[in-house]
Amino acid sequence: MSEAGGGRGCGSSVPQRAPWSLVAATAAFCLVSATSVWTAGAAPMSREERQKLGNQVLEMFDHAYGNYMEHAYPADELMPLTCRGRIRGQEPSRGDVDDALGKFSLTLIDSLDTLVVLNKTKEFEDAVRKVLRDVNLDNDVVVSVFETNIRVLGGLLGGHSLAIMLKEKGEYMQWYNDELLQMAKQLGYKLLPAFNTTSGLPYPRINLKFGIRKPEARTGTETDTCTACAGTLILEFAALSRFTGATIFEEYARKALDFLWEKRQRSSNLVGVTINIHTGDWVRKDSGVGAGIDSYYEYLLKAYVLLGDDSFLERFNTHYDAIMRYISQPPLLLDVHIHKPMLNARTWMDALLAFFPGLQVLKGDIRPAIETHEMLYQVIKKHNFLPEAFTTDFRVHWAQHPLRPEFAESTYFLYKATGDPYYLEVGKTLIENLNKYARVPCGFAAMKDVRTGSHEDRMDSFFLAEMFKYLYLLFADKEDIIFDIEDYIFTTEAHLLPLWLSTTNQSISKKNTTSEYTELDDSNFDWTCPNTQILFPNDPLYAQSIREPLKNVVDKSCPRGIIRVEESFRSGAKPPLRARDFMATNPEHLEILKKMGVSLIHLKDGRVQLVQHAIQAASSIDAEDGLRFMQEMIELSSQQQKEQQLPPRAVQIVSHPFFGRVVLTAGPAQFGLDLSKHKETRGFVASSKPYNGCSELTNPEAVMGKIALIQRGQCMFAEKARNIQNAGAIGGIVIDDNEGSSSDTAPLFQMAGDGKDTDDIKIPMLFLFSKEGSIILDAIREYEEVEVLLSDKAKDRDPEMENEEQPSSENDSQDQSAEQITSSSQEVDLVDQESPEESSLNSEPESSSPADMDNAASVSASEQNFNPMENHETTSLDGECTDLDNQLQEQSETEEDSNPNVSWGKKVQPIDSILADWNEDIEAFEMMEKDEL
Repeated sequence: MSEAGGGRGCGSSVPQRAPWSLVAATAAFCLVSATSVWTAGAAPMSREERQKLGNQVLEMFDHAYGNYMEHAYPADELMPLTCRGRIRGQEPSRGDVDDALGKFSLTLIDSLDTLVVLNKTKEFEDAVRKVLRDVNLDNDVVVSVFETNIRVLGGLLGGHSLAIMLKEKGEYMQWYNDELLQMAKQLGYKLLPAFNTTSGLPYPRINLKFGIRKPEARTGTETDTCTACAGTLILEFAALSRFTGATIFEEYARKALDFLWEKRQRSSNLVGVTINIHTGDWVRKDSGVGAGIDSYYEYLLKAYVLLGDDSFLERFNTHYDAIMRYISQPPLLLDVHIHKPMLNARTWMDALLAFFPGLQVLKGDIRPAIETHEMLYQVIKKHNFLPEAFTTDFRVHWAQHPLRPEFAESTYFLYKATGDPYYLEVGKTLIENLNKYARVPCGFAAMKDVRTGSHEDRMDSFFLAEMFKYLYLLFADKEDIIFDIEDYIFTTEAHLLPLWLSTTNQSISKKNTTSEYTELDDSNFDWTCPNTQILFPNDPLYAQSIREPLKNVVDKSCPRGIIRVEESFRSGAKPPLRARDFMATNPEHLEILKKMGVSLIHLKDGRVQLVQHAIQAASSIDAEDGLRFMQEMIELSSQQQKEQQLPPRAVQIVSHPFFGRVVLTAGPAQFGLDLSKHKETRGFVASSKPYNGCSELTNPEAVMGKIALIQRGQCMFAEKARNIQNAGAIGGIVIDDNEGSSSDTAPLFQMAGDGKDTDDIKIPMLFLFSKEGSIILDAIREYEEVEVLLSDKAKDRDPEMENEEQPSSENDSQDQSAEQITSSSQEVDLVDQESPEESSLNSEPESSSPADMDNAASVSASEQNFNPMENHETTSLDGECTDLDNQLQEQSETEEDSNPNVSWGKKVQPIDSILADWNEDIEAFEMMEKDEL
């Protein structure tokens, strides 16, 4: 996201086609000036508390940056669990994720301007000297053009921007002579061969030393790239041209943007996710605002802000109108097909769309920004972090969380736009969750699974480039920053580019190519400063009123709608319509739906689809009734079948100096103590002898009362479990014998039995891959006694231990609600939606080798999708409100019928014949099965 300054006062209009200094910068600037409107909406946070939180952010950054410099530099990134650097080629490949690594000290370059924003000017000067001395951009390594542009080129330009600012102030960087800019120019020329295509769209990858297509380059055969990959270049490339006077960079980036605009789907004005760089044909024809497209939209608006070219604003507004028409289903943002935009392409959303509320702030469209941000915040309160993907009913779809900063970004800009102290509390929650769940001795570790709290051995460079920058700015006053942040625009990686570039080296033709492709209605475009009287209609509780309907669905107490039902019973009034009683042929029911903001859509095949928008309800109480009705529909339609696969478990190291900060993802066993139903097992670990555990242990005294470590191989898992149990062990951890294996790169194993009755096994058994197991073994070698916790989910740390190692403010964290979340805007259907990531259960040994007789079952880490319910009994909204729900159930329980063929004309019907499924075409569905972030 970006923020711009320099606009005129918000009280007057700006003439059409005004220069950027009057128009482009006004959106963010004018929203900031409206902050006083909101301060009455929530209790303000004192300056002392904001300063305390800002200092806590500084300490967190020091912990992350200091450990990178101590344990990883000059490697690209820190591996915080093993306290070492991640060097390309020396660690198991993670696929496309590794394309960001180019052996150019990525984290250091990405952190340059963060150091200045956080007032660490001396550290910045030292970091610049290290970059100039140590970084080599001529490595024989294939890198992502997109990632290298936003992280490295952007980092060098951001560092240069603030270096010249500091030099002008006269205290620091007096020796600086544009060295970072020269490195950026060198890198820019290394990226230019990627644009050698007939379309002007760049290849997705390039070899830093050999370029494209040469035999030694090992790249140049790709045919596809993502829309964001080709459309997120203009800010960095234009800035490089404006800084250096070399126009070629801006020309190439503009040509790529022009081609994407020309290839948009003309009837919907949407773009797809993936495009052929040679033919311009759309390969992936689904469209959204998340992964694969996100920053394309962002850079259209920001290119207008930075460069002052009207065509970029016209294109953005055209796309934005299509987004709000088709993709936006407040508070959800769901992908659609570009040729059939009324047809949803997914039933889940990815975490990258969390940037969009911030972009809407820059646009000046506040209400949907508040709605989507609040929906995302409720997901975070449910899972502690935003999962990489989650379903429309807010269940985990992809469980990872690599410490992404997009939600913090939108929180910062919503606070700047509204001044609502609520967003300071949101930021405080983010800080607490990071310290409570992600902090480890050597930095901050990404979450492998937000459900179990297990960690992944990665700390991406964007965590330092963006997260700490936005969190610090959220709590900082203007005088806390040594320069005026309003004079800069943020790139998608939060690097700072000065707005004065708009008037520098303007040798690029500003021919408006947009109008060549479409007739545009200027009435849809905002050429003037947003009017704060429209954005904030004289109501200090405006933002709160938008958020309120979304909060009720996760309250621990009964929603007000249920209380009102009880009162209605006492007064003789008719209770709200219940999902199980609904009949589409009943006119009275249809009228009630309309009052609740629920629309009934008849599909061409005769089926019916329900969609609810809280803002269309007759009143806030009716909106709550509608939310409850839709939640009941989801529960009726989507009650999950009993899972055949067990979810992943957690091994948490709780002894000194870890104190529960290191959580390892573990595979479960189909036998032994079920950790999801019994209290976790805690104990010290000890290696068994023999280590494979395939015969009676020779060291029973060593494992007595402890958790035994055993190596995989040579016999069945159940046999190992019996042997350590007979020796007195209270649990067992099987460590993979395949050296280098890791849960980062391989699916988890579910340990199966041996085909016999395993009821005699009473202890818990978990499986760790070699990498995770080595963390425990290394800890034993260093600290001798290591205590672990075996559980279904990572537990909170011991407060006494916490006080020894963590800042006191970390203990203020509160347990987050784990209740079901339901959206104020939802679509419900009743068909079986099978996950494309289903796992199979394997009772055979994983290897055919006679030496390895372990039974393994592959377990998907993703959440299982809902299946049709077999029992149509209504589930209550809240555990504390079951009496009322049971009372309402009694009159219809005997009428429930699970026959899927019951027609709408009967009094009580199964819901799966009522609502429509997601009607996806075969090609798009198969494509989505392979979809990855």
